[in-house]
Amino acid sequence: MKWVRNKLDQARKPFEPGQKLEKFAPAINAFDTFLYTPNHTTKKGAHIRDVVDLKRTMITVVFALIPALLFGMWNTGAQYLYQDMGLENVTDVPFWDAFIEGALLVTPLILVSYIVGLTIEFIFAIYRGHEVNEGYLVTGMLIPMIFPVDIPLWMLAISVAFAVLIGKEAFGGTGMNILNPALTARAFAFFAYPLYMSGNAIWVHEGSTDGISGETILGTLAQGKSVAYSFFDAAAGFIPGSVSETSTIAVLIGAAILILTKVGSWRIILSGFAGAAIMGLIFNAFGLNALMEFKWYMHLVVGGLSFGIVFMATDPVSAAQTLKGKWIYGFLCGFFGVMIRVFNPAYPEGIMLAILLMNVFAPTIDHYVVQANVNKRKKRLSKAKAKLQTA
Repeated sequence: MKWVRNKLDQARKPFEPGQKLEKFAPAINAFDTFLYTPNHTTKKGAHIRDVVDLKRTMITVVFALIPALLFGMWNTGAQYLYQDMGLENVTDVPFWDAFIEGALLVTPLILVSYIVGLTIEFIFAIYRGHEVNEGYLVTGMLIPMIFPVDIPLWMLAISVAFAVLIGKEAFGGTGMNILNPALTARAFAFFAYPLYMSGNAIWVHEGSTDGISGETILGTLAQGKSVAYSFFDAAAGFIPGSVSETSTIAVLIGAAILILTKVGSWRIILSGFAGAAIMGLIFNAFGLNALMEFKWYMHLVVGGLSFGIVFMATDPVSAAQTLKGKWIYGFLCGFFGVMIRVFNPAYPEGIMLAILLMNVFAPTIDHYVVQANVNKRKKRLSKAKAKLQTA
C-alpha cells in the first residue's frame, strides 16, 4: 500500500494550492479519501475522538445491502429462466445459471447509476470547491436495487440525474437534503415513465415481450384475484418484484448489520414494522376486498415494505432525529405504507410515498417532541418556584 500512497502523493502535486489544476483538487481528493483516511483534522474546539467517519458509515451500509443485492441478482435470473425453461418452480433453476443471468441484467443498472450520479457529484464538487461527499456510495447502490430489471438505461440515467440535482444538490448536497435521494429517483421514474414502473409486465425480464408472467402479489390482489405464494416464498423472496426488494430475510440480515454497527436506528425499524402490522390488522377487521383481507403478517414480507423501512426510512439525514421522534416517524412510515397500498389499487406498493411523506414531516415531528420536553421542564420549574414561595 506504500507504493499506492506514493503514487497518489505524486498525482496530487498538480492539484495542490497555487498549482495550475488547483480547481480540480476535489476530484483527486475523492480518490485519495476513498482509499485512505483523510489527513486533515479540526483546528480548534474540543472534539470526541472516534474511528467512525462518513466514509466508514457509508461503507457499512453498502455491506448491509450486499445480501439483498446478491439475492436480487439470483432471483432476477431465476424468475426469468424458470418460465423460459418451462420449469415448475423458480427454485428448480440451476443456481449459477440464475445468478449469472441476473448479474448480467443488474450490473448495467448499477454502472449507469454510479457513472451518472458520481459524474454530477464531481462536477458540483469542482464548481463549489468542496470535497466529494461519500453519500452517493449508498444512493448509487440503492437506486438500481429498487427499480424493475428491464427499466431502459436512459430512463434510469435521467432518474438518477433528477435525484442528485433536485433531490440533493438543490438543497446544498449531502446532509442537506430533505428527501431520500433514492426514493426521489424512483418517484420521478414512477410519474415520468409509469408504463415502465407499474403494472404486471415489468417485474420479470422480458415479461412484456415474451409473454412471461411477472405479476406481483400486490398487483394480483389489486385486481381482486387470489395469490398462490406462501408466507415462506414471500419472506424468502421467491417472487417477482424490483431487483432487490423481494427477500425480507436478506433485508433483515442487512438490518442486523445496521443495528449492530449502530448505523441504522432500531427504533425506526421496529416501529415501522409495528405500524405496518397494526394497519394490516385494522384492514383485516373490515375485510371488504382482497387487499383488506390479505393477512397482516403477509403485508410485512411482500413488496418493498421491509426494504423501505430498513434502508430508506433509517436515512439519518431525512429521518427524525430525536429518540421519541424516531418511534413516531417509523410507526407512521409503516402505518401509511400499508394504508396507501390498500386504498390505491393503481399503485398497491405505497411504502415509497409513505416514506417521502414522512421525510417532509420529520422536522415537524422533532419540533413538537423538543417543544413537549421544553414545556415539561417549564412546568417542573413553575412547580418548584411555587413550592419555594410557600415554604
